[in-house]
Amino acid sequence: MLAAGAGCGGSPPASSRRPPASPAATASPAATARANHVRVRTVAHLPAPVQLPAVTAGPAAVTAAGGLDAADASARAITRITAGRHWRARTAGALPVPFHDAAAATVRGAGYVLGGGDAGAGRSAILRLLPSGATRPAGRLPAGASDVAAATVGDTVYVVGGYTGSSALRSIVAFRPGRPARVVARLPRPLRYAAAAPAGGSVLIAGGTSGTAARREVLRFDPAEGTVRRVAVLPVPVTHASAAALGDRMYVVGGRGDALDSARAAILSVDLSGRVARAGRLPVPLSDTGAAALGGRIVVVGGRDAGGAVHDEVRVLEPRP
Repeated sequence: MLAAGAGCGGSPPASSRRPPASPAATASPAATARANHVRVRTVAHLPAPVQLPAVTAGPAAVTAAGGLDAADASARAITRITAGRHWRARTAGALPVPFHDAAAATVRGAGYVLGGGDAGAGRSAILRLLPSGATRPAGRLPAGASDVAAATVGDTVYVVGGYTGSSALRSIVAFRPGRPARVVARLPRPLRYAAAAPAGGSVLIAGGTSGTAARREVLRFDPAEGTVRRVAVLPVPVTHASAAALGDRMYVVGGRGDALDSARAAILSVDLSGRVARAGRLPVPLSDTGAAALGGRIVVVGGRDAGGAVHDEVRVLEPRP
């Protein structure tokens, strides 16, 4: 499953493996080629608008936790989104404290929220999301971090990059429930607000920012080898996007450039070979959404438009026949 995220904190411990990123395979103008095109429809509305929520999918529902509300204040709400003939989004509980820019992921049917930030400080806490709508402590990241992304491969969540409150991180942290989280690899450069999703036993990482400039690279992290390499280049630099995977293809949803008012509507697909394609468009350009895959479709939650308005829509991306 997947997460969308962000955070703040201190420097991570050095990894025992520091593989350099190999030179990239560059994406060709196949960015315009046909891929698994998706259609987009609005299926529900959240109890309140939100941007930068931590979103993950369980066996039967999508959960969104925290984020920023319409007044740019950190939120506590845990919202559960259920599919069916009539989709429903309802408040299921509350986080222990308000925060935003966290990531969320699901392992063996249990959801977790990792990191996050508020008032310039990163959180190291890992929380388990309980069916009752409550949470309980499940561990800690090596360092507090907001602006993180996360993806699950097997029974391990990989937390990508982040922000300590003073600097962006290069770390990829592995968290397996019941074991301490640890740094297992390094990104080629510090990275915040990247989009990440699992694909083919690896993690694809698209875009993001060092804090000054949005990036175009798509990286592939191989957990088995501990290596990170560039596999593609996006058509334009993108940060503050969300992502989820259908099969072995990652879908990068919306995002923006360096400017707050540069939200984008494009939905891009990236496959394991590094082929990037335009897969569809959101009805309105949005950054800072959350996304997760549920039952062969991608659920996209909230977001911020180019005018600064925060949205309450729950949208579904479905592959066209």
